[in-house]
Amino acid sequence: MALTFDMCPVREGAGYDAPLIDMLTERRIPATFFLSGRWITKHEAEVKTLLTVPFFEVGTHGQVHAHLPTLDAYHQRAEISRPVLTLQKRYGYRGLLFRPPYGEYDDTTVEIAQALGLQFILWSAVSGDPDPRLSPERMLGDLRTKVRGGSIVVFHANGKGLHTRAVVEDLSQELLKKGLQPVTVTELLGRCNTSADHDPTASNR
Repeated sequence: MALTFDMCPVREGAGYDAPLIDMLTERRIPATFFLSGRWITKHEAEVKTLLTVPFFEVGTHGQVHAHLPTLDAYHQRAEISRPVLTLQKRYGYRGLLFRPPYGEYDDTTVEIAQALGLQFILWSAVSGDPDPRLSPERMLGDLRTKVRGGSIVVFHANGKGLHTRAVVEDLSQELLKKGLQPVTVTELLGRCNTSADHDPTASNR
């Protein structure tokens, strides 16, 4: 299964959950991060940190976290391609995974992502970590019922999750006891078959 973390742009705060990233690094837990272009431009040091960890991988999450289906093809292409180009030009990194903001897309979105050579990624289990009303116990309870082999779980690592680090730490330990190993999305796609249960574009949102 894959633990994934969105880096949506933030108006206030650091925009980077350092305790979470440190925990993942120390425990050597593979993770996939989806960075928005606006987030990338404001977090140069943090991008470099993520790119240096060998068991992390980085994809993109749109430029300004726009509602893609409301945009025409020209503006959708700009929204999708700009962070890809930024990663490539500034960091020499070719991000091949793309997650649409809010999980929203239409046929044009899919066609543009394919034309750009990007793998379209959604999720199969939602952590709910941006919701301040959810306790860690409630989040873990929900995830226990949803996560299985082949799952892609969505969290946030931009500081908006109040309990993200604690939930990820506990969940990763529980999964290992059940024989479920966290891997990157790319590794997961290489392991999973093409059945509906393992469809990386399946969303519960």
